[in-house]
Amino acid sequence: MYKKILIAAASLVAVGAVHAQAATYAIDPTHTFVNFEAKHFNTSTLRGRFDKKEGSVSFDKTAKTGKAEITIDMTSVSTGVGPLDGHLKSKDFFDAAAHPTAKFVGDKFTFDGTKVASIDGTLTLRGKTGPVTLKAVNFNCYDNPMLKREVCGGDFETTITRSNWDVKYGLPGVPDSVRLLIQVEAVKQ
Repeated sequence: MYKKILIAAASLVAVGAVHAQAATYAIDPTHTFVNFEAKHFNTSTLRGRFDKKEGSVSFDKTAKTGKAEITIDMTSVSTGVGPLDGHLKSKDFFDAAAHPTAKFVGDKFTFDGTKVASIDGTLTLRGKTGPVTLKAVNFNCYDNPMLKREVCGGDFETTITRSNWDVKYGLPGVPDSVRLLIQVEAVKQ
């Protein structure tokens, strides 16, 4: 009987140790950027970013699971050209008046050792949701000396077909593919 109690207690400790690895991280908006690149009539590359975003990431390096939620303020689009920003906010592109936010929710993490390699999830844009896989080009965690907390982050990228989210302005003259580059850092809570 005593042996069964010890085995049960050891099992609970082991389960607790696995769950102790799960952590939640708040997106640091000063070190997180969502950038995009699209060909301008197949000539130069148009680049822009969204200046306002928020969210959180939780993941467990031991169980190799996680969840990411990032909300992007579509009215914060910035290309450096005011009239273009206004056009991107219009019904032709993001329809920011009717759909002021876009959201990525990732719930399938793939790891390479203890580092996140990719995140599968969904992107909701213009009220339409579709699958997206963010590939980690770089990922690392470190103890931030100023915050005295762990910070994890990396560079992620994907290419989407904008017409899948009803962004069809200029097709077929303007290419349908848009490259998303996401730089993210998040602080352990």
